[in-house]
Amino acid sequence: MNKSKEKKSTHYLGEGALLLMTIIWGGTFVIVKEALNDISSMLFIAIRFSISSLLVSLFLLIKKYKINKKTFLSGIFLGTFLFFGFLFQTAGLKYTSATKSGFLTGSLVVIILFLQLEKKIPTKGAIIGTILVFIGIIFLSSGGNSIKNFITEFGNTFNIGDILTLICALFFALHVVYMDIISPKHEFWILFFSQLIGVSIFSFITSLIFHFTSLEFYRINLTTNLWIGIMYTSLLATCVNFGLQTKYQKVVSPTKAGIIYSFEPVFAAIFAFFLLNEKFSNFAVLGSSLIFLGLIVSEIFDTVYSNFFNNKNGQH
Repeated sequence: MNKSKEKKSTHYLGEGALLLMTIIWGGTFVIVKEALNDISSMLFIAIRFSISSLLVSLFLLIKKYKINKKTFLSGIFLGTFLFFGFLFQTAGLKYTSATKSGFLTGSLVVIILFLQLEKKIPTKGAIIGTILVFIGIIFLSSGGNSIKNFITEFGNTFNIGDILTLICALFFALHVVYMDIISPKHEFWILFFSQLIGVSIFSFITSLIFHFTSLEFYRINLTTNLWIGIMYTSLLATCVNFGLQTKYQKVVSPTKAGIIYSFEPVFAAIFAFFLLNEKFSNFAVLGSSLIFLGLIVSEIFDTVYSNFFNNKNGQH
């Protein structure tokens, strides 16, 4: 009984950690939007992950951690998915709108569900919750217009940027699924560090390639907004968040994790409302409510469903 309570407590702690991550990631939209006025995008990602890697490496040196080759390579493997997710998301934003980018990135919740089918069939609650969340993302992405107009416009203007963003969602979904498989087998700090160093190295190499092929020239202007962006993303959105993900996602199913991560555009809209005075439309409220309902359903549906049928069978 105590083990069952302890397991449930750990499960809720893990979900709480992922929700905290989502709140922090929600704030990055507003902060990074301002910071990217003063720096090229791939260089920003490279600096962000380099600072995080340096901080974690100092901790590892102080604590005298030994680098295990297998764990390090597993972290690089996970970091590859992260890097390509950021790369395709950044490239996609050059050709598509922020609204469509948010919607397509949010589709990772559905991609995770399908990727999970090969490993194990998600619970009824997780499937219903995912459907509610996806509908909520559509409402949240409609910008306050009718759903019909959003879908029509989406179909008529589907372009290379949207394809790149869908690829980005696939890589982020793969990161979530493989994190669930890999993280329980390895030491947390080394796995965490190697992901950061992997993204950092890949990003610097890509920024050089982009610069010398004229895809994106190096650009940096050290403003207050840029410093805030670098500090917020490297300390909170990277060090804290990916640390929490590496440590706690293993106690939460990938499907449930995807549902929790779907709160990111909700918190982004809240941050934008308070910091940028952007309007929170009725459709945004409805979409946010559906995403919240999806989380609740995924959490309690299976227990309620099971108890209902057990009681019904007991009466016979």
